[in-house]
Amino acid sequence: METVDEFQVVERSYCADESKLSVGLANIHAAVPDIEANKDKILRVASIFKERGVNIAVFPEFCLSGYFWDQREDCLAYMKDAVSEKHADWIERELQPLIGGDLEAIVLNNLTAASERDRFLNRTFVVGRDADYLADENTYDKVFLPGIEKEYTESGRDDRLVLQTRHGRLGFTTCYDYLFSELLREYSMVEKVDAIVQIASWRTAGRRDYPAMNLRTDHYYGELWDAVVPASSATNQFWTIACNAVGAHGVNGVPFWGGSGIWAPSGICLIQASHANEELVIVHNVDIEGAQESEKDDFDYAFDFKQIYRPMTDGSTFTRDLS
Repeated sequence: METVDEFQVVERSYCADESKLSVGLANIHAAVPDIEANKDKILRVASIFKERGVNIAVFPEFCLSGYFWDQREDCLAYMKDAVSEKHADWIERELQPLIGGDLEAIVLNNLTAASERDRFLNRTFVVGRDADYLADENTYDKVFLPGIEKEYTESGRDDRLVLQTRHGRLGFTTCYDYLFSELLREYSMVEKVDAIVQIASWRTAGRRDYPAMNLRTDHYYGELWDAVVPASSATNQFWTIACNAVGAHGVNGVPFWGGSGIWAPSGICLIQASHANEELVIVHNVDIEGAQESEKDDFDYAFDFKQIYRPMTDGSTFTRDLS
């Protein structure tokens, strides 16, 4: 580990083949309320990733705005100023010019204006060389909305985004979406993705008590992240490239779990960032297509699933009904 521009940087190589994917994960904190500070941080981190030969740089959910809080009037006014449409000039004049050389894409998440007044869409978009990074066909709108997000955002109904890259086939989820097995199964069985890019503002705290068993945890949500990501990677036999926010919310103090990392199709965690501190994780030469194929030597979940279940007419739903 080394320090670069005040960021702790962890850098590893998966293999020696430099034609494979190099990915950068920004395990960082978004200031709330301070859009300009977040823009500065994103730009500095993206510059480090570019200097280190990253192909795809991934940032957490709400990396530009930071997360919602309970004081609705103040929060709503702030989020209206944070929508991506109001910062297109910054994206196109400062962030997009970093694209080139090894750096092919920057994965960001932010709010965009929805059709209903005082509502937003939680949109993940990929900044590349093209100007249409916010177009519907190039973006993923979060589908499943927990808690306070239901008060501010609308569900994205087109619930899959797949991008074919020279490194492999990538699908996208946002935070809570990753807990819905049907969505992940569609990505795996129907879309046949090599990897899921999962971005999040996944919380740490969540108390669960089982007093008769003398068991209690105050970090339920964080522990769920560390359990679900490897299990879903293994049972769907794809890579998970996950980037989560870290640190305490600037208004309400709610902590985010961090723990950004890369999980192989076996479910094994190859690398994971801090649960408490900002870190930039860089992994070079990840063979997402080759390694995914090699895992099938032990268990081919897609093949075995389809021996029992068959797709229904739309191709995305499966049934055992053979009548």
